[in-house]
Amino acid sequence: MTDKQIAEIARLRELIDLERKEERRLHLEVIQAMPLVQRVEKGYSWYPVQVLESDYGIGERPYVILSREGEEAHQFRAGTSVNLFTVQPEAESPQRSGVIQYVKKNRMKIILGGEEAPSWLNRGGVGVDLMFDERTYVEMDKAMERIASARGDRTAELRDVIMGERPTEYLPVPHSAVADLYELNDSQREAVREVLAARHLSLIHGPPGTGKTTTLVAAVSKLVETESTVLFCAPSNSAADLVTLRMAARGIRVVRTGNISRVEDDVMQHTLEVQLAGHPDTKQIKKLRQEAAELRRKASRMRGGRDKGMTFAEAGRLSGWARQLEDHVLDHVLDSAQVIVCTLVGAASSVLGDRQFKTCIIDEAAQALEPATWIPIAKSNRVVLAGDPFQLPPTVKSKDAERGGFGVTLLEKCLAVHGRNALLNVQYRMNERIMGFSNEYFYAGKLMAGPGIAERTLPGVSLQESVVFIDTAGTGFEEKLHPQFKSRYNDGEIDLLIEHLILLRGSIPPEAPLPRVAVISPYREQVVRAEERIEAVATLDELDITVNTVDGFQGRERAVVYLSLVRSNTRSEIGFLSDYRRMNVALTRAKLQLVVIGDSATIGNDPFFGGFLEYVERSGTYQTAWEYMAS
Repeated sequence: MTDKQIAEIARLRELIDLERKEERRLHLEVIQAMPLVQRVEKGYSWYPVQVLESDYGIGERPYVILSREGEEAHQFRAGTSVNLFTVQPEAESPQRSGVIQYVKKNRMKIILGGEEAPSWLNRGGVGVDLMFDERTYVEMDKAMERIASARGDRTAELRDVIMGERPTEYLPVPHSAVADLYELNDSQREAVREVLAARHLSLIHGPPGTGKTTTLVAAVSKLVETESTVLFCAPSNSAADLVTLRMAARGIRVVRTGNISRVEDDVMQHTLEVQLAGHPDTKQIKKLRQEAAELRRKASRMRGGRDKGMTFAEAGRLSGWARQLEDHVLDHVLDSAQVIVCTLVGAASSVLGDRQFKTCIIDEAAQALEPATWIPIAKSNRVVLAGDPFQLPPTVKSKDAERGGFGVTLLEKCLAVHGRNALLNVQYRMNERIMGFSNEYFYAGKLMAGPGIAERTLPGVSLQESVVFIDTAGTGFEEKLHPQFKSRYNDGEIDLLIEHLILLRGSIPPEAPLPRVAVISPYREQVVRAEERIEAVATLDELDITVNTVDGFQGRERAVVYLSLVRSNTRSEIGFLSDYRRMNVALTRAKLQLVVIGDSATIGNDPFFGGFLEYVERSGTYQTAWEYMAS
């Protein structure tokens, strides 16, 4: 390994530590310092909760399913570490750590630490706190240590290729090898061929709406013809769930390991937990464990002597037998899978043990911290990195780590070093006007709208009107800052948004289906206020309207999208609107109409937004807020 590689890996490990310390500081100083009532209000706690179910899952680990009464927004997600607690004054050991397996609306399933559920669980006064999760950082650091110490093996070879110390190699794969993938376009088939040909590394660049997941699933369908099991990873549980469903729909035998974000049956049936439960030997495992537990209870009641020791020994023998049988069942389920799907950190799970894979595919690689990406790479002979470096980057909490380059992903580095990549150049979401600005600014004009997509619009709406900018300059609709949450909002923009929504609803012919609508903004407070205001307008009840932040809406689409920019001030300050990748996400969610509301006097001096305003004047519809205020 070269000095340059040694220095780069050491630097990454330092950045991991910086990020870990910052997240720990935020948790200790901000979250844990709050009173319980405030933690609930902020979404860091659920209290009180009702215990719906408590039992044992894989490996006899206790779990609990909880529900809550309130509807407040919260920070709990699948895979998050939590602290289950009770406020009962006499409770013994009133706290228990755990990990969320899934959250659905007001229900949460937690896999608990320890051998059994707390004795106070069903006595009331129970709540859940968000906890600082050390495991992610531990696994990232371990991965970097493994990569650094690799010598003379496939991991070392793969590391050297990825880091640009040696060229990647390609096998001769004829076009005929992918000719039967009729559902794919030419660029998608070429991407699959690139995956099959690469001996070490292949890069797939998938801009918005170009069918990246469809392409990856097709690539997997080819790989499993010659490989026993493919490892497929994504940074988030929701992305892993989505691809699990797509694999299964194609007839691929898939096992989803780790935590899940969706609890519908169509996902659950593919989880490791459910497939283990359905194995014929599982009943015997449960019976052995029950017998062992009964023997331990019996032994604990004995006064002593040889019989007590023999009873405990017999319980241990039964437990050991159960463990061996469970290991056998686990190996059988995993060995039978054509694809194992998990998150990046989930690839370090003990259920995968020392398994090695010929191919690892990492989806949404442009949203993954580099050290997390190395976790599954260390288990693989070759890797596919797929994503779009012009959409949202990974979240970095430490400013020092951000300045040190912690937000630069492995996909970005590989694109810079190797250059060669398979660009998916046909998009199936946006008409040509909605696509146009992002295509010019980010993708060098290489994207094309798919057949029947280029001129598709809403009924009665011209192609020119499918991109609208409503200018609030001169109206006095200035941004405001919420004193408690420190998030910005703009009530005037919400007024305009609602007015346009009402006009949209009235313009849809009675015989035409109502379009699905999204209202998005970079600012959380604007989202909260917009949602409250829209819900209060009875005229809009029939419309299917989703309100979310730009970050929360990545990967999703709607027929009509409203984007509220919020920023309006005399200083031309645009804050994190200057993160153009976030704006690229925002501008590429709409299929039929995009309506952007903002203040040209504030944003127009910025080169990106200045270019967007020029684009709208040339290829869209430029309006002023006064047109709506006069009506």
